[in-house]
Amino acid sequence: MPTRVVVLISGGGSNLAALLDAAREPGYGIEVVAVGADRLSAGGLALAEQAGVPTFVERLGDHPDRESWDRALTAAVAAAEPDLVVSAGFLKLCGHHFLERFGGRYLNTHNSLLPAFAGINGPRDALEYGVKIAGATLFVVDEGVDTGAIVAQVAVPVHDDDTVETLTERIKVAERAQLVEQVGRLARLPWRVEGRRVVVDG
Repeated sequence: MPTRVVVLISGGGSNLAALLDAAREPGYGIEVVAVGADRLSAGGLALAEQAGVPTFVERLGDHPDRESWDRALTAAVAAAEPDLVVSAGFLKLCGHHFLERFGGRYLNTHNSLLPAFAGINGPRDALEYGVKIAGATLFVVDEGVDTGAIVAQVAVPVHDDDTVETLTERIKVAERAQLVEQVGRLARLPWRVEGRRVVVDG
């Protein structure tokens, strides 16, 4: 049976599109069973609907406080009965209730080589620091900000003439390929989190 995956988005859904394409390949190992967003304007919702995947939206502003939103998001994701939840450009931090339900099964991707340059400005911070290698990290989400156990990393060289925009775009390409490769790998092979390490058998 394929691994049931819920994908969470906030924007256009380029990572979602890559996962949907991969899921069509025999043997890739996943079925995207739902796509959730935190805003009605998320373009990836249309991609999901075109692919016949159920969608839902949980906007923070529709709830009296962040805890209520976290409970509602948790319930919406749980209704799809996922084995794995993937943040593909989801711009909200999930709270205690969500992590209690999906802890150890919630993946996120970040546009730096963590633990360096956590937060929302990874490529900019990398350029300002003057590093020669940037990249992307796929990790298992925990209670911190970009602090979870690392699944995989991919390096992206920094060019002397890079701007934030050019470096960000090259990282996105590598990040997307890594996300597709690793989600399929985790779907097909047993894996576990041991402290700071993600161990994939086989």
